[in-house]
Amino acid sequence: MLGRFSSRTVQAVDALPTAPVPLRPADPGEARPLQPQPPQLQQSDQYLKLKVELHHHLIDRFNLTVIEQLNAAQLQEQIRPIVRDYVREHAVALNASEIDTLVSETADEMLGLGPLEPLLADDSISDILINTHRSVYIEREGKLEPTAVRFSDEAHLMRIINKIVAGVGRRVDESSPMVDARLPDGSRVNVAIRPVSIDGPLVSIRKFARRPYTLERLVSFNSIRPAMVDLLRIAVQSKQSILVSGGTGSGKTTLLNALSNHISERERLITIEDAAELQLQQPHVGRLETRPPNVEGKGEIRQRELVKNALRMRPDRIIVGEVRGEEAFDMLQAMNTGHEGSMTTIHANSPRDALSRLEQMIGMAGMPMSQESIRGQVASAIDLVVQTQRLSDGGRRIVSIAEITGMEGNVVQMQEIYRFVRTGTGQGGAVEGAFRATGVRPRFAAEAEALGLPFAADAFNPQAAL
Repeated sequence: MLGRFSSRTVQAVDALPTAPVPLRPADPGEARPLQPQPPQLQQSDQYLKLKVELHHHLIDRFNLTVIEQLNAAQLQEQIRPIVRDYVREHAVALNASEIDTLVSETADEMLGLGPLEPLLADDSISDILINTHRSVYIEREGKLEPTAVRFSDEAHLMRIINKIVAGVGRRVDESSPMVDARLPDGSRVNVAIRPVSIDGPLVSIRKFARRPYTLERLVSFNSIRPAMVDLLRIAVQSKQSILVSGGTGSGKTTLLNALSNHISERERLITIEDAAELQLQQPHVGRLETRPPNVEGKGEIRQRELVKNALRMRPDRIIVGEVRGEEAFDMLQAMNTGHEGSMTTIHANSPRDALSRLEQMIGMAGMPMSQESIRGQVASAIDLVVQTQRLSDGGRRIVSIAEITGMEGNVVQMQEIYRFVRTGTGQGGAVEGAFRATGVRPRFAAEAEALGLPFAADAFNPQAAL
């Protein structure tokens, strides 16, 4: 029998409301309300033990097939009287609010991802970082903070992990201790378990906003200025090939999604990713995803194979979520052979570093090419390099937009069109600075104007306010 949680008497259970509290809204695009969690319940080991025992009790009472056919509200209505009887039989003193919390959390365990559900429902949270079952951190507005959320033990966390990876047909175990996966809403998940994670499972969840970002919306966050939006919009519409560069968490994928909004609906897009997370809004999109090897070490499908296959699928543009290796060669080949306007992202700290990394990746393809030939491929395939950066105050900025202008000798030539200039640090560590034009007019401006896409007269005037 479990001990008491508070001084309240068990008779408070009889005062329960009859209507269930909905966990998920009817419209999946709306944020559902969070259930308040009393601090003593979040921290109580006995409460965690109660949830585990109650979960097992309910699984024994319900057919799993029946559970899968219920939504959250229906399941709560079904389990509420059982939960009430269970806590009464075990002489657990919980009031009505605590019972509501227990019912909703138990439903989350059965249908969703347990303790993670309130965090996934909070739109202000961008990242969820699980450091073993004992510690969960979140990122909100670019800053990390601890939470009171935890799991009852490592086995509990592993059950949640297995539910996530099984949902996308992947596995994680001692022989394959690292995996990339995704949640149904497109949020990206990375998992590492023992033996590579020494102290226990590590899980990183990069959440995706229910409301996709647009370039115009990024202006409201001061990540970019309207003149820069016009440049990127015209570049996409005039089929300039774009490389988005930046560090981890700098907003590369968010920007890629925003850029794709300006692709014509008459074009066919093929996306290629390790874990599908792009949220393209066009009606004609084909999505391809890599596959890890099976238990026997066979059946792996790499990005390079998907890029090659995409070329046979009559794409107008190919969008690779991120180039990491030899597939960079095939991506550049595609950009150079009739698939202008394609896009991809790369991990790098500056536009020049991005080109160097791309050069190294092409070399990984094992093709007999000289350094000069590789650089020539890069110069002819990529038109714009857009650099994103996560600043010290947590804000994300597009800090540079540079155009590749060709080769001079053995060096790829670039000209910067816009840049973010940091001028100081304000109150609370806020980064102060301004977006500025360099005075350089992009070379593709004449081509864009011929297509009916003119730039504003002072778009590249260094003295004009952006």
